[in-house]
Amino acid sequence: MARRTLLSEAEIEARLKEVPGWSRQGKSISRTWKFRDFPEALRFINRVGELAESMDHHPDIHNSWATVTLGLTTHDKGGLTNLDFELAKKIDAL
Repeated sequence: MARRTLLSEAEIEARLKEVPGWSRQGKSISRTWKFRDFPEALRFINRVGELAESMDHHPDIHNSWATVTLGLTTHDKGGLTNLDFELAKKIDAL
């Protein structure tokens, strides 16, 4: 299946099982991390940014001091695609 083709509900449910810790939030998936302090959170954000840019995919990033929440959706498709789950897996491996 193409990386940027919208997934069906059944495909989304199956793919969610591959990325523990991520949850469905409407047309996106999200996950929150808590770090020791702001510099550690910022280093994580920068690593995610580099990874996302290399995949031509751009997550929604929310930071509050040492807490980072990422939201993944394929904006140009208006929902979830395989690309979102591929990026989630790579972020989890950081």
